[in-house]
Amino acid sequence: MSVRRIARTALTAAVVALLSATAAACGDRGDLEGAGVTPTAMSPAKLWPDLRPASSPAYPYDEGSTETVKGVEVPGDDIRKVDPVDVVRAEMAAHPDDYGSKGAYHATVERMKECDAGGDRARCPLLKAYYRDLTGDGGADLTLGFRLYPTNQTAVRVYTVEKHKLVQVLADNDAIIGVELAGRAVIVRSPAGISGYEYRTTWAWDPDQRAMVFSRDEFLRTGKGRHSHAPSPSASTAPPVSAG
Repeated sequence: MSVRRIARTALTAAVVALLSATAAACGDRGDLEGAGVTPTAMSPAKLWPDLRPASSPAYPYDEGSTETVKGVEVPGDDIRKVDPVDVVRAEMAAHPDDYGSKGAYHATVERMKECDAGGDRARCPLLKAYYRDLTGDGGADLTLGFRLYPTNQTAVRVYTVEKHKLVQVLADNDAIIGVELAGRAVIVRSPAGISGYEYRTTWAWDPDQRAMVFSRDEFLRTGKGRHSHAPSPSASTAPPVSAG
């Protein structure tokens, strides 16, 4: 489990406890009640000014990773001419620990056969490909999504072309409600353990690192709903992916 997912689980548990306490404290009479004396506005107080700074960050959120895709050519540097099926299969070949017979996503390999001509497209794990300039170089970049069987996760990948090579500049696996493209950012929406809430993670293009880097993780209310005590997200159907 990633550090980001552990933090999300802890946050969900804390919010569940807060909502439970709030519900217990609220009366059901419906009468108007005074809020009491308005507190005087106070400036922020800096705590522990002599505390020694940490020697290293808890998690390198701002560090991006890239990977050159081997075995996939880019005719004329036009990423639209690249077959997304070939791109996914290249990743599987490059990461046998994830997609091999004992890997967490081993069933995805068998499902990819359905993406070929004559296969059952309903069983193909690959979602529709989207093209948009996310790197700011004037050329289209490729955003892919594919289900990671037998888990409930979906892979979100972004590729660009550098020096005539196909380069992966974003790799994120998560239980997903939807994905949006906004400017040069990718926003991944994931279910929370509380009904009526969701997580939204934003990955933005960093021209210095030449990669999509983690920039924001939000826990947002999306509507009314009763909270669940289950802290871990789950999904049983293929999530929708939109161009935003």
